[in-house]
Amino acid sequence: MALLILTAALALAAAPAPPRPLSADEHAALRCSAAFALVSAGQVRGDPAAAQYPPLKLRGREFFVVTAARLMDDAGLDEAGIKAAAEAEVAALRADGTAPLMPFCLALLDASAPSAPPQGYAPEKAAPGG
Repeated sequence: MALLILTAALALAAAPAPPRPLSADEHAALRCSAAFALVSAGQVRGDPAAAQYPPLKLRGREFFVVTAARLMDDAGLDEAGIKAAAEAEVAALRADGTAPLMPFCLALLDASAPSAPPQGYAPEKAAPGG
């Protein structure tokens, strides 16, 4: 009997805490992640509306990865919870459109992950011996 109680107590202690509601900042980051995914897909398809934005395939994906990790660590979401929340945001943005949100999201992206150097950029190398 004592073993059963101990096992139950350990199981409860090891169980992850249920996810908490997302803060406004977390929700905004997730919504922007969904917007970046939709715009990036449009850019791949050659959609003129998506072409007006900077390339988002790499930076948008990195933004989502960082956002997802933060939601796992801070909000207690698991992979399935993040997937469900992201899919809900994508569905909402398909209905509402991404254009009104993009200026805010691009500013958020620039603040969190400055853009990569221009293609072909190579930092100057120090001269040998000095």
